[in-house]
Amino acid sequence: MALDPESFELLKQTVRRFIKERLAPAEDEVEHQDAVPKALVEEMKQLGLFGLSIPQEYGGIGLSMAQEIQIAFEFGQTAAAFRSVFGTNVGIGSQGILMDGTEAQKQELLPKVARGELIMSFALTEPNAGSDAAALETRGDKDGDVYVLNGTKRFITNAPSAGAFTLMARTDGPGPNGISAFIVPASAPGLTLGKPDKKMGQRGTKTCDVLLENVRVPAASLIGGVPGKGFKTAMKVLDRGRLHMAAMACGVAQRVIDLSVAYAKQRKQFGQRIGDFQLIQAMLADSQAELYAGWSMTQDCARRYDEKAPGAADPDVSMRASCAKLFCTEMVGRVADRGVQVHGGAGYINEYKVERLFRDVRLLRLYEGTSQIQQLIIGRALMRDDA
Repeated sequence: MALDPESFELLKQTVRRFIKERLAPAEDEVEHQDAVPKALVEEMKQLGLFGLSIPQEYGGIGLSMAQEIQIAFEFGQTAAAFRSVFGTNVGIGSQGILMDGTEAQKQELLPKVARGELIMSFALTEPNAGSDAAALETRGDKDGDVYVLNGTKRFITNAPSAGAFTLMARTDGPGPNGISAFIVPASAPGLTLGKPDKKMGQRGTKTCDVLLENVRVPAASLIGGVPGKGFKTAMKVLDRGRLHMAAMACGVAQRVIDLSVAYAKQRKQFGQRIGDFQLIQAMLADSQAELYAGWSMTQDCARRYDEKAPGAADPDVSMRASCAKLFCTEMVGRVADRGVQVHGGAGYINEYKVERLFRDVRLLRLYEGTSQIQQLIIGRALMRDDA
């Protein structure tokens, strides 16, 4: 699955121009209003951004992983909220259906997702199950030809605008093999939303709790039609999501470096540009070297992802995706910190973009699996007997 090179290059240039001309000028409005203007959301739909990773046969653009990370890199260079608008449709919200869903489920849902008519969210995390996803407590009890869902999901991205959820619930005993994946309409009786979360950064992105009280869904809502496969579906989905996050982190790092270099060239102290001081240059050099390492790692893993069988689990690719996510999201935190330092006192004032970027990137080390979870995945992979 990939777009032909000429068409992809045209798409990338269109996205780059859209970010520069339409999104970047609206960043301050998003920050102050804590919302993305509806007109811009509609423009994103027209550009096909909600269907970037969905195959053309289901109405999407059909980017490969290597192509998707390049678009994520571009969106890393503007406010995080813009990518978040369509991020769950491109990634964790739809990929479970694409990878493991029945053909009927794909035909029914994916074209709507690709057009942006249906916003899909991914509901895995719970109050007592975050990093330990296999410990989730939400129940899915079979009652004839329906399942009855009860539980609470937490920090669910795009939940306020979602039309449906890819939702994990326990249908059998303890552990990962007892977890199933469901497609749950947001309009289902008994499903309600908590109040929107107030976050440290990433203004304009929306998360909240999803509450389920005796929510009845047909057995046909099981992704793939088979119970007990939900945890494996979730883990496969996260591989792609982690590479997407790594690429976005690289995009943010690029923007911070560009802002820092520009500031270092125009700001003067002691009668000369601060960028002429070696200690300033050292900070810029460290950031550039780390970005180069992270972007190289992400591109290499994306290529490996595309080479494996579509939808198949590959332990080596999973380990490398965790390496990329770990390194790049930690890297961009260091780059953003140096960006503030290069700006001096100005970097602590929200009139300057690096202040916002410093707050925004902190979340990247938490979602799609914390840095510590990535370390565990990598370490366990290295200790496998067949490694």
